[in-house]
Amino acid sequence: MRRSLHLLLLMVLMTTPSTSANAAPPPSDPALWLEDVTGEPALKWVREQNDRSSGELANSAEFKTMNDRFLAILDSRDRIPGVNRIGGLYYNFWRDAQHPRGLWRRTTLAEYRKASPAWETVLDLDALGAAEHENWVWEGANVLSPSDDRCLIELSRGGADATVVREFDLTTKAFVKDGFTLPESKSNAGWIDRDHLYIGMAFDSSTVTTSGYPRVIRMWTRGTPLASATLVYEGPASDVSVGAYHDPTPGFERDFISRGMTFYTNELHLRQGDRLIRIEKPDDAEASVWREWLLVKLRTDWVVGTTRYPAGALLVTRLDDFLKGKRDLQILFTPTPRTSLESYSSTKSAVLLTVLDNVRSRVDIATPGAKAWTVTAVKGLPEFGTLGVRPVDDLTSDEYWLTITDFLSPPSLSLAAVGREGREQLKQTPAFFDASKLRVSQHEAVSKDGTRIPYFEVAPKDLVLDGHTPTLLTGYGGFEVSYQPYYSGVQGTGWLERGGVLVVANIRGGGEFGPSWHNNAIKENRQRCYEDFSAVARDLIARKVTSTPHLGCLGGSNGGLLVGNMLTQYPDLFGAVVCQAPLLDMQRYSHLLAGASWMGEYGDPDVPEQWAYIKGFSPYHLLRDGVKYPRVLFTTSTRDDRVHPGHARRMAHRMEAMGADVLFYENIEGGHGGAADNKQQAFMSALAFAFLWKQLSGGF
Repeated sequence: MRRSLHLLLLMVLMTTPSTSANAAPPPSDPALWLEDVTGEPALKWVREQNDRSSGELANSAEFKTMNDRFLAILDSRDRIPGVNRIGGLYYNFWRDAQHPRGLWRRTTLAEYRKASPAWETVLDLDALGAAEHENWVWEGANVLSPSDDRCLIELSRGGADATVVREFDLTTKAFVKDGFTLPESKSNAGWIDRDHLYIGMAFDSSTVTTSGYPRVIRMWTRGTPLASATLVYEGPASDVSVGAYHDPTPGFERDFISRGMTFYTNELHLRQGDRLIRIEKPDDAEASVWREWLLVKLRTDWVVGTTRYPAGALLVTRLDDFLKGKRDLQILFTPTPRTSLESYSSTKSAVLLTVLDNVRSRVDIATPGAKAWTVTAVKGLPEFGTLGVRPVDDLTSDEYWLTITDFLSPPSLSLAAVGREGREQLKQTPAFFDASKLRVSQHEAVSKDGTRIPYFEVAPKDLVLDGHTPTLLTGYGGFEVSYQPYYSGVQGTGWLERGGVLVVANIRGGGEFGPSWHNNAIKENRQRCYEDFSAVARDLIARKVTSTPHLGCLGGSNGGLLVGNMLTQYPDLFGAVVCQAPLLDMQRYSHLLAGASWMGEYGDPDVPEQWAYIKGFSPYHLLRDGVKYPRVLFTTSTRDDRVHPGHARRMAHRMEAMGADVLFYENIEGGHGGAADNKQQAFMSALAFAFLWKQLSGGF
């Protein structure tokens, strides 16, 4: 939902990636110099590693062919241009070969329905970067209202999370002279009205939490100095973050202040002048408002009077009644052991629910009535695959975008509406690889504690179960993020079309089966997600889909921590590991960049009782001399100011010193996503697949 509190926990932290605002004195480690992100000794080591890795993997004609094909897919003009409606026009951000940094452009719905719409350029990032001598990367636009002509554009240098915010006029297609401008920071800024913003940013070291996020919210009035912005709210430094937003719904205009105590606990306050009225929901529940309604999504059971509402449920009640102490709650979604609420959003008159049933999607529509809400399923949708719903405009329209995809079916985009039969398919991505000889199946492995772990397998229809097929196992297992079927032209051409098997594991720690699936693998129970993933690996070997010499794993970010633990805890299961933008030193993670905000997931390594279990899944500390580790490729980005590149740098450096066979590549740009444009993305993907084929099939 557009005004969900949860997004406020995913925001900002600091202005540069080179140091940590809350770094404690580090333990003795001869490789700590590699944490100096832009220091010349560290960058010299990076360049040497890059030369070695690209020299081995990227110099063949076959690599060039694969890289060129990846880039052609990423630059293809046949991709679906996703749009957002502003006023009567539909806006899209687009990258291709001619516009590597991208165009922000717009068209009408009538044009959008055409196979080749006529687009009007609103902002050319390549031209802007050249004129300003900056390597700008698009990070989005915050519109004042769906009918207004002003927005706040966020621009990142090289793909970092830190952005510059600049006011833009959609009528003149130019930045507003003397308009609202925020310097580079991991800030958050939102409109109150045309002349006022809520802002949270690092004004100085005293205005950020120990996690590096804003702890001070101010109201900035047009025409006044930023330094004079009025204080609205100040949270304690021990919190993760604070935020504020204005609800512009006609007839329901109001303001809210949020306080995030941890990644999973928060408070929500209605702001009335200088008065804050706390919404008395459970601290670990997600709350949002829609018109006169308050919606509460539970992470743990909530007992109200004599009624127990289960974790994972979505509840609704009238906001005014709730603030008066009434607790007349209705359940819009009730979870089961194999169903969960993936997401919810709103149109003008209804709430859209995306539900996962054994990791298969369905869409329900919840509509308020005179006495109660009704929930009905959207008919005519495919039984298998991944469905995505997004309102066209949640203030003025009941239309919504519907995307449908799976591992073998290219995405389609349709326009549907609450109360309207059927849907209008507007776009369909062409097939980028031959899927006719492939099949998708779903299996289950049994983890160490007996829990059944589902996984998807994409394999040739004529797969020979002799243990010799190169197989790539991937997963995430964290932060209640579900891993659903998806279509990837790059993965299809780089892996599946060449005869490889792809496996996606739905391990605990994710959100596939709701908050309990996640809560079962956090902090002291973190080891369960690694047991789950290794159980899937063993099941693949037992079924003779593959064998250790032909089994690889790949993961990024928290998934990088996952495969880092496969590397160090289960080296006998894998023939190759690709570890991207990873967390690896779990003793230092909470002192590096955004790390402190994730202690709700992993624990606090500075507390001895918690370090006692954290060290059990800290790959950097699990390395042992004399162990034969599978070959590993570490990748990261110099401009990653979310997960410090020092994790991958130091791990690679230490393993190399131990005599392990390691490759390392660091993209200078790219941020946490690893690439700032399609060319960089194609190259990084080609490196990974070239490495995997070389290690798992004996040649490339």
